[in-house]
Amino acid sequence: MDFAQARPFLERHHWGIVTTHQRNGAAQNSIVYCGAYQDQAVFVAVYGKSAKVRNLRRDPRCTVLAVSKDWRSWVTVEGEVELFDYSNTEAEKMRVLFREMFRACGDHEHPDWEDYDRAMVDQGAVGVLVRPQRVYGLLR
Repeated sequence: MDFAQARPFLERHHWGIVTTHQRNGAAQNSIVYCGAYQDQAVFVAVYGKSAKVRNLRRDPRCTVLAVSKDWRSWVTVEGEVELFDYSNTEAEKMRVLFREMFRACGDHEHPDWEDYDRAMVDQGAVGVLVRPQRVYGLLR
């Protein structure tokens, strides 16, 4: 399977589990909303000081597993990440990027974009793009 085959699934199914790697090599799993954005898997780490972000800053390898609500279909995207936050991206570009990532990881608009923008800044959120290196799953 390639990302083009997985993309429609990721555009409809946003429940996911992200696996990063701890310093000791053990897996660190986190539940996220995920999706597809610019031919990559995407999720937003709402809290920039979370274990998953610390792990990704040290080791960019990441796996995103997206599942259907009935758990009968799934897609896994393995790859290395690119991290975006207000320390490495111009503020207006980051604001727009967070909004685009939100839309990619869900099926609705945010009810209060200005509140969302403030929360992303206040919480030190990090946008994560996973460049697909291996894609596999079970699409039914």
